[in-house]
Amino acid sequence: MTALPDTLPQPSRRAWAMGLMIVSSVGISFGGLVVRAIEAADVWQINFYRSIALIVMVTLIMALRHGRAAPARIRGIGRPGLLAGVLLAVASICFLQSITNTTVANTLFMLSAIPFFSAGLARILLGERLTRATMLTMSAAAVGIVVMVSGGIGAGSHYGNLMALLTALCFSCYAIIVRRHRGIEMLPSLIVSGSFIIIIALVLRWDDLAIPLRDILLCFLLGGILSGLANALFIAASKHLVAAELTLFMLLEFALGPVWVWLFIAETPSRVTIVGGAIVIGSVAIRTGLELARNRSRRMRGFPPPL
Repeated sequence: MTALPDTLPQPSRRAWAMGLMIVSSVGISFGGLVVRAIEAADVWQINFYRSIALIVMVTLIMALRHGRAAPARIRGIGRPGLLAGVLLAVASICFLQSITNTTVANTLFMLSAIPFFSAGLARILLGERLTRATMLTMSAAAVGIVVMVSGGIGAGSHYGNLMALLTALCFSCYAIIVRRHRGIEMLPSLIVSGSFIIIIALVLRWDDLAIPLRDILLCFLLGGILSGLANALFIAASKHLVAAELTLFMLLEFALGPVWVWLFIAETPSRVTIVGGAIVIGSVAIRTGLELARNRSRRMRGFPPPL
C-alpha cells in the first residue's frame, strides 16, 4: 500500500488519510459477517488460517511496492516493528479471549476506550495535542458506543473484561509505535503478528487444524482481504494523522458490523444498537466533513499548510 503523494499539501494529506481510515474501518466491519458464515472452525483454527492469509497478503504488497528491496525493508523494521507486531498479536489473542468469556457488549464497551487510551499515551510519549473538533468527535462517538451496548452491559466474567481491557491497551500501544516510527516501513510488523499467532495456534491445536475448504476460504477472505488491506491502510494513514484520530475511526467497525449482519443474514439489531451506531457514524462523518471544509477554506484564503 503506497503512501500518499508528497506533492499534496499537508491538509489534503490529512483529509486523504481520514478517507483511508474510513475505507479501512468499513472493510474490516464485514469481519463479523464473515465469521458468522464460518460453520465448523473454532477461534484458534480461524486465527491460524487467517494469519496465513494475512502474511501472504502483506508479503505480496511488500513485493509489489518494493520489488527486490522488500527483504531489506522487512529486516529494517528493527525492534520497533517487532514490538508492534507482538503487541498487535497479543491484542488479537486477548480479543478472542474476551469475546468468548464475557458479553459482546462488555467487550465493545472496553474497546471503545481505545481512542482515549491512544490520546493519553500520545500526549505523554509523543507530545501530540488534540484539536477541539477531534475531542468533541471522540466524546460523541463514545456516547454512541455506550448507547449501542447499554442494553447488554453486565458484570460478565472478570477474566473476559480484563482481556478486553488488555486488548484496548495493546492496540493503543501498537498505534503509538506505528505513529512514532512513521518513517519506517511498518507493514512487515503484520508479518510478525501473523507469525506469532500461527506459532501459538500450532502449539495449542497442532493435531486439530483440519477444517472444511469453505471455512478455509472464508478465513483467507478475513485475513488476506479484510484484515490485510485494513491494516495496510491504517499504517499508511498513520503518517498523517495523530494516534487518537487513527483509532477514532476504528469505532466505525463497531457501528457498521451489526448493520451488515442485519442486511445479509436478517439478524435484527436492537433499537439502541441502531441509534448508537447512527451517532458513531454521524460523528465521524461530521468530523471528516469539517476537515474537508477547513482545507477548502485555507486554500481559498491562501494560507500555508499547518506544520
